[in-house]
Amino acid sequence: MKTTLVINPKGGAGKTTLAINLASYFASSGVSTTVMDYDPQGSSLNWLRSRPAHAVKIHAANAAPERFGHMRSFEMHVPPETRHLIIDPPAGCSGVLLQQLLDRSSSILVPIVPSVIDLHATGNFLRDILAMGRMKSGQIRMAIVANKVRRSMPAYAPLQHLLDSLGLRLLARLIDSDVYMKAAESGAGIFEMSAVASAECRQFMPIAEWVTQEPGLAEAWQARAAA
Repeated sequence: MKTTLVINPKGGAGKTTLAINLASYFASSGVSTTVMDYDPQGSSLNWLRSRPAHAVKIHAANAAPERFGHMRSFEMHVPPETRHLIIDPPAGCSGVLLQQLLDRSSSILVPIVPSVIDLHATGNFLRDILAMGRMKSGQIRMAIVANKVRRSMPAYAPLQHLLDSLGLRLLARLIDSDVYMKAAESGAGIFEMSAVASAECRQFMPIAEWVTQEPGLAEAWQARAAA
């Protein structure tokens, strides 16, 4: 089982959108997938509960803090058939919880909204996380996704400057689009709405390719979609 942690310390970066659409990709590709939601708001779990009966099954694991008198262990169960676990942590994740999540992850995706305010908060987080043991040893891969990118400004120089200073790569740019919201409202992901989300799927494919470590996956998907 591979585990992808989708994380950003600042709320509003779109980590849940990234997590559920990555799960949508795996589900539509026939890969048994579980989403583990640590956020008390339960956004990922709400999306999973809203999925229509005919949709491909994506397993849910509730890892949010326990309510008084309520045992969470059963709800945290990850089915043994899971081939990819996607973790959606709470905003502000740090300390022991962050270390525990890093210990179980094989790859990390960090969505960043290209703005000065978001870059400041996320830049400090990236510097801290890069100094941690498993990151320094190269045991975990990490990539950055520019999220909610304005069509009028597809590139943002301060973001690229930050990544260059940290030796990180920009994996993909996801244009700010209502399609993500419409998909989430229907309990689907963009890969399950490809007829109206072809542009969004093309932008997302480098993420799927990087997570799976399967070169050429993006080209193969585009050829299949065009057929």
